Amino acid sequence: MDFLKRIAEERIREAIEKGEFDNLPGKGKPLKLDDDSLVPEDLRMAYRVLKNTGYLPPELELKKEILSLRDLINTIDDDEKRLRRLRELNFKLMKLSIMLRRPVKLDAYEMRLFEKGLSSDER
Repeated sequence: MDFLKRIAEERIREAIEKGEFDNLPGKGKPLKLDDDSLVPEDLRMAYRVLKNTGYLPPELELKKEILSLRDLINTIDDDEKRLRRLRELNFKLMKLSIMLRRPVKLDAYEMRLFEKGLSSDER
């Protein structure tokens, strides 16, 4: 293993000398790391390893479903179908809140959709 490490270090050094890293996008700016704020600190490393192998923890999978559902709701014209999806979104947000043991806040976009769904439900 030490041999492979030396080869890698040597190639990196050569690339630096040739200036191959000089014009990379984002040079001098902080790295944009994945948002793992929903994951407890003590589980972040394990979850990152699982994510890199193609597995998402339940909280992140649910967040992904919520975002997809939110985008889908934006495309629905039928009030009844939109209301059904809004109820599904509300359920998933509540489920996520329970999993995280803290409230998940609706952003302004989701709140407007929720209000539209309520007004069509009251008819």
